[in-house]
Amino acid sequence: MPDLVNSAITDSVTQANTEVLGSVPATAMGNLMMSTSQSMSVAAQNLVTAQQQANIMWQAATVQGINALMSTGEAVTGAVTEEIITGR
Repeated sequence: MPDLVNSAITDSVTQANTEVLGSVPATAMGNLMMSTSQSMSVAAQNLVTAQQQANIMWQAATVQGINALMSTGEAVTGAVTEEIITGR
């Protein structure tokens, strides 16, 4: 039985298939790198948000502590301050 398909057509189809197979590893690595960078950027954003929230909490605690010191009598404040300075 004679060959019904021209060899040039067979070669072009083979080259197209080879090109697809050759580009698969690069595409897979690109997808892996994109998903990895996306997850790392979200993690960094979460860290920044957590740090900002912690700073707000620490500032509020400091303000509450200063308010507590200022609302007590001067004798108590002086005694506490002396203990803090002397390290007792």
